[in-house]
Amino acid sequence: MRAHHKSLIGGLSMILALTAAVIGWSEFGAAGASSDAPSFACPSPEHHDGDAIRCGSAGRSMRLYGIDAPEMPGACRPGRQCTPGDPYASRDHLRGLTAGRNVRCEQVDQDRYGRAVVRCSADGVDLSCQMVRDGFAVERYGRLDC
Repeated sequence: MRAHHKSLIGGLSMILALTAAVIGWSEFGAAGASSDAPSFACPSPEHHDGDAIRCGSAGRSMRLYGIDAPEMPGACRPGRQCTPGDPYASRDHLRGLTAGRNVRCEQVDQDRYGRAVVRCSADGVDLSCQMVRDGFAVERYGRLDC
């Protein structure tokens, strides 16, 4: 292969890597991203429950940092003390916090199931903090700085 072709391929690889960073680490499966990881837009957020977010129907489910919300029926594993409360109300409240708003996230960790753990905000309001403040989740699995 000619030297200029190798240089071109190397340059394209660098552009692809930078594009992946700008779009968002979680979409490309980067594990252990630090809190200085670049934020990414979360268009059309979807919520299965009160502590998870999926950025559009093609995105993977991600866990909101530092909170635990009531589990959907049948999701609380035997032997686990799950967060009390109405899981549907929790999910619907989170939906209300993100509906029609500019949602941005950054990956801060990865859970034991391989899901990205993210800090997300809607129009600048931290979703984890707001869910706890409003009584639809409890602080767990991390320390919130609200």
